[in-house]
This record gives sequence, C-alpha cells and structure tokens, in this order.
Amino acid sequence: MKKIAATAFLIFSFQYLIAQSSDAPLLVKQGKDMLALMKEEDALEKFKGALKSDPNNYEGAWYASLMCSRIGNRQSDETKKKEYFVTAKQYAVKSLKLNPTDAESNFVMSVAMGRMALISGTKEKVAASRDIKNYADLAIKYNPNHAGAWHVLGKWNYEVSNLNFAERAFANSLFGGIPDADINKSIECYIKSISLDPNDILFYLDLAKAYHNIESDAKAIETLKKAMVLKPRFEDDANYLVQCKKLLDELQNPK
Repeated sequence: MKKIAATAFLIFSFQYLIAQSSDAPLLVKQGKDMLALMKEEDALEKFKGALKSDPNNYEGAWYASLMCSRIGNRQSDETKKKEYFVTAKQYAVKSLKLNPTDAESNFVMSVAMGRMALISGTKEKVAASRDIKNYADLAIKYNPNHAGAWHVLGKWNYEVSNLNFAERAFANSLFGGIPDADINKSIECYIKSISLDPNDILFYLDLAKAYHNIESDAKAIETLKKAMVLKPRFEDDANYLVQCKKLLDELQNPK
C-alpha cells in the first residue's frame, strides 16, 4: 500500500512539474497578445509570470526588460521611473545570461541603460555611453536588420554629439574619452531603422528632431507629415503623435 501511495505521489509530482513548465510558453503568448492590444502593464505581468513558472524562459526575460523600459519612461515621478529602469536592467542582465549572442538580449540592455542615462547625472551618463553603444552594436551584429537596435544607435549618436563642453571634458579626464558620435550618423541610423520598420512613429519623431538640430527643417516637416498618417501600434504612440504635431506646428509656424 505504501509503495502504491509513493508511486502515485511521484506520478502526481511529475505531472505537476510538467504542467508548471508548460505555463511559461502560454504566458509569453498571452503577454504578446496583450502587447497587440497596447496593454503593456498587463503584458509585463504575463512575462513576469512566465519567469516565475520557468526562471530560464528567455523570451519572458527580454520582453519583461523591454516592458519595464517602456512603462518606466511614461512615469512622471522620477523615483518610480528610476525603479522601472533598474528593474529593466536586471531583466536584461538575466536575458544576457540566458542568451548572450542573441540580438534581443543585447538590444534590451542597450535600451535599459539608455533610458537610465537620460535621467542620470553627467558622471553616470558618460560612464554608460560606451556600454550603450556596445550593446546596440552587438544587437546589430547578431541581427543586422534589427530596427530597434538601429534606432538606439541613432539615439546614442544624437545624445553624445550634443554633449556640452563640460560633459566632454569630464569624459576625457575620467574615462579617456568616449567613442566618436556624429549627428549625421544619427540621421543615417534613424533612416535605416525606418527602412526596416516604416510604421514606428518614434523613429520618425526622433529623425525629425535630428533634422531640426542641423536646421534641415524642410526635411523635418516632411518626416513629421509621414509620421502623422501612421496608425498607433504601441501604448506610447498616441503621445508620440501629439509630440509630432506640436513640433510640426512649431516648424510650420515659426514665431
């Protein structure tokens, strides 16, 4: 009787483990479904659930990182924003441990570090700049057609090329300088990202800002007009369209 009970217990335990391990793919799929509905907070919970079910679920890890970077960027409270970015980096670290030679793990790390750099002080921003570029470059190495990675590289060139004299001096004295960046290279990367994904509103908005930065306002206006006819795909897109319209109005009606 005891043997029968022990055997039954083992069978039940085995079946339970199988059931548990099968939860992760389903939860990831549900997370992707939430993304399609532009419900990123709900998607994040699904990806976190996938990782709870299977700590080695790679998709759950990198998707969770990306969601934290996006959701964090929308926070008005700086403390909450930073908390999301810290968590985004933690998930990115996990995804890199699970698959260091894949585009997505390197991409989400570049995004997490880039988001954090934009709200950090000069020292932290400059210190992170090399790594941000390195991870974006690796993402492109593993997938030359990764639109998001090309966008990150464009953003990196834009931000670094606009560092002020004090920030550059700080970088030279403390870190031996940073890789060369150029606003025209930024534009090239943004154009590349659009060629790979012509429906991402943020890509057009950032390209227009770069054109405006070099006083190519006619090209900026043309770019913004293209963005204005696009259909929102992500939760932030409605806000990006508002920003596009605002910049377009400013460029078409200069004071």
